[in-house]
Parts: sequence; structure tokens; C-alpha cells
Amino acid sequence: MTIESVTEVIPAPAAPQPRSLTSRPVRADRIFRTVCYAAGGVTVAIMLAVGVFLSGRASEALTRSGPAFLWTQNWAPESNDFGIAAVLFGTVTIALVALTIAVPLSLGTALLISEIVPGQLKSLLISLVDLMAAVPSVVFGLWGVFFLQAGVIPVSQWISTYFGWIPIFAVTDDAGARITDAGAFTSSAFIAGIVVSLMIVPTQTSVMREAFSQAPLGEREGALALGSTRWGMIQTVVLPFGRGGIIGGTMLALGRALGETIAVVMIISPIFTINWQVLKTGTNSVSALIALRYGESSQFGLSALMAAGLVLFIITLIINFTASTIVARSRSGAESN
Repeated sequence: MTIESVTEVIPAPAAPQPRSLTSRPVRADRIFRTVCYAAGGVTVAIMLAVGVFLSGRASEALTRSGPAFLWTQNWAPESNDFGIAAVLFGTVTIALVALTIAVPLSLGTALLISEIVPGQLKSLLISLVDLMAAVPSVVFGLWGVFFLQAGVIPVSQWISTYFGWIPIFAVTDDAGARITDAGAFTSSAFIAGIVVSLMIVPTQTSVMREAFSQAPLGEREGALALGSTRWGMIQTVVLPFGRGGIIGGTMLALGRALGETIAVVMIISPIFTINWQVLKTGTNSVSALIALRYGESSQFGLSALMAAGLVLFIITLIINFTASTIVARSRSGAESN
């Protein structure tokens, strides 16, 4: 028998079969998964129920006003002349002023707590920030009316004097003449925005601090071992890793600023015209409009208020979904190498 014939007789070895690694979850995992799915489903159902409720109650007003509801400034539902252009502009203005102040303050506080202060002082600062988040809105409103406003008016006058050439910082009368009287600077969107900013700082700070504290220790030590300063390590490791927390905390705070009611109601002087001058007396917001007009409105007036609430609800949803998309595309740590 030749070598070739022997080779033909020996069968080829069978290909190895992959081994199945399936496992059945234990009872605790199944219960946990069921509870999580149920909680998520209930949350979505509540959100949908709120949207359906607002849509149903607002249908009468929206049917009568039509698309003009979005660009009409006046608010007189009884005479069929109403819209949310002015109050929506005031809502966005107050929220933007609040974010302009709160974002750098929250970012600096979060970095201070997570990267600078030692252990015992860190625990104290964390407790103080969390305690600040528990202060009721009415307390911030009272503080803003009786204490903060008197201190902010000179600042507003100074800004108007030296930066009045910027339209949003000018304070003028109907004829365009510059106003310097202190009474023209009270109850403004600027003052309301400052108060709201201090209300959203704890939320932003907590989210950012938690994201910064999760930055990998190895990358921190590697940056310092390569000769980086502490600020260099923060800039190259901590901030890129915590980008998702910065965005998420800012968007969460923006949602809170858009819906703040009591403190804004106590500070502003409600008007129903678009006021581009943020330092000047007079502004409004959707939540303040609902709070002030709910008790005295007719049935149709309530429908109009529900329509305003529906618009604010949709805007908040859009902001949250946008924030989720941005955070998903900038996962923490994605660029910390």
C-alpha cells in the first residue's frame, strides 16, 4: 500500500462545533428586570397621559386661534385675541440669562469639589450644595425681591451705561431716549434670571461632579506622571471624560429654568409685549402666566392656558430628547486618551 492510498483512507477530522454559553437568569435578575421595565413603562405612560390631557383641554383654544397662537403677543381669550409670543419670549430670555450665569458657576464648583478640596471639606461642600437644592422656590423668590433686587439694580445701571450700545442691554423709553432711573431696572428678566440661576446651580453641580469623579484614576495619574500640571490633567482627562455630564446637567437645568414658577411670579412685572431689553422692567413666562391667570379664567380661558402649557411641554420634551442624543454621541471618556 502506497502512502497516497493510506492518506486517502484516513478521514478528515470533524470541524469543532462552537459551545453554547447560554445561561438562564436567576429569579432575582428576572424580578429586577421586570421592575425596571414596569417603571420605565409607567413613566412613559404618565408622560403620554399628560400630553393627551393637555392636547384635549387645549383643543378648543387652538381651534379658535389657529397658528396665530404662536405669534400673537396679547393675552385676551375673551376677545379672541391671545397668543404666547410674548410669554414664550420671556420664558426663553429668563432661562438663557439663568444658564449664562449658572453654567460657569456650576462647572467651577463641580471641579472644585471633585479635584481640589480635600476629603472632609469635600463632604461638607457636597452637603451644602445638596442642601441648597432643597430650599423651596418661594424662599428664593422672597430673597430675590427683598434683598437681591436692590443689589442688582446698580449693576444693571452700570451695564446699561457702558454696554447700552448692545440692543439687549439698552434701557430706553418708547421714544428711544435712554432711561437712568432705578425704577426702570426693577422686576426685569435679568433679575429673574439671576434668581433662577441660583436655583438650578445645585442640579448642574451634582450632575457634573458625579461625571468628573468617574474619570479613570489611571489616566489621571498617567497625565501627572508625564509632567502635566493639575489644570492640564483636568483639561485633557477630566473635562473630556465628563462632557456627557456637562451637557446632561445643563439640559436638565434648562428644563428646570423653563418651568420655574413661584420665584419668577414674585419677581417679574408681567407684560404681554416682547421686551428685547433684558435689563428693563417687564417680562413674562408661560408658567407665571398659568399661575397668575388660572384662578380667574373662564372655561375658554382655561383652554387657552392649557394650550400655553402644551407648548411648554413640547419644548421641554424637545430639549430632553436633544440632550439625550448629544450625550449619546459624546460618551464620557470617549476623548480622554
